[in-house]
Amino acid sequence: MTRRTFIQSGLAVGLGSPVLAALSRDRMDQAAETLAKSIRTGQVTAAVFHVVQQEHSFTRSFGNVKNEDAMFLLGSISKPISMTALMTLFDRGEFKLNDPVKKFLPQFAGDRRDEVTMQHLLTHVSGLPDQLAQNNALRSKHASLLEFAEHAMRTPLQFAPGSKYQYSSMAILLAARVAELISGTDIRTLVDRAVFQPLQMRHSAQGLGRFKLEEMIPCQTEHAAPESGAGDPNARDWDWNSPWWRQFGAPWGGTHASAPDLATFLTEFLDEKGACLKPETANLMVQNHNSPGLTPRGLGWNVGASAGSKGCSEKTFGHTGSTGTIVWADPSSHTLCVVLTSLPAQAVHPHPRDLAADLVASAK
Repeated sequence: MTRRTFIQSGLAVGLGSPVLAALSRDRMDQAAETLAKSIRTGQVTAAVFHVVQQEHSFTRSFGNVKNEDAMFLLGSISKPISMTALMTLFDRGEFKLNDPVKKFLPQFAGDRRDEVTMQHLLTHVSGLPDQLAQNNALRSKHASLLEFAEHAMRTPLQFAPGSKYQYSSMAILLAARVAELISGTDIRTLVDRAVFQPLQMRHSAQGLGRFKLEEMIPCQTEHAAPESGAGDPNARDWDWNSPWWRQFGAPWGGTHASAPDLATFLTEFLDEKGACLKPETANLMVQNHNSPGLTPRGLGWNVGASAGSKGCSEKTFGHTGSTGTIVWADPSSHTLCVVLTSLPAQAVHPHPRDLAADLVASAK
């Protein structure tokens, strides 16, 4: 453990009473101990825990981490980040949510693809699968992002657009491809220019950016997600820790960031500061856009109580990552929670990240 900041007297005012302040501090200590225990037992090798309530923060780092600015591979938390870069183009009037995707990707046509809109891509109701059938083969040969996109444009839709919900990394990929074509730059550069630089996220990169591989926290690959090789030694050339994947910058799972930087990113939506998005666009991204009966989704974000931890309100927005990460913000209590770990999300249930985040939610 390294650093902890929690202004107790100020927190007492912010939470309304000394009793609530003490309860909150106790929950934070319990959450930190949950992560510390996972390190002591060898279950987790690295973690950072960062919470902001009102204007006060609590930060601790654990295991093989030099400080709180350690950069983790985020997994699917990359999605709202890369889609924020896309939405800066929306702010400029470069596209509309109801634009058909074929307007920008003419080859994405036939088999009801003509009906798929930009909003369908961002809310996971396009009919596209999560991963391509050719995923392992493409990764093993170190295919380009363009080649992944070309396969995604040809893959059959699994249902009529807008009729069902199915989480889709490939939908996010095609949305990012549209962003590249509109902006005239690659998604790694666009995310840096449109998101990280305006928000002054100095310990964040789409891919490796200006950083070196050894500056990033390694993932524990045993029990890793199937699309990342599932810990198979034969996948080491393309798994989460491979130099190729770390620099690839996949818009659906290849972002690196520190916990404090992610809190800054969440604040752009919580407080609608307008640093990289118009306030009305930030608000639009964290509202549900799916039809009644379908899983609620914002634009790139998960929204509603299920977007956070047990005890979060329906106003919550957030995301998890298969690499062992979770972020959420609950406007009802003005609480931000970031838990980054090296342990794959499916390695153990309940996961230490979720246990820690649940304690934060219960302290609000």
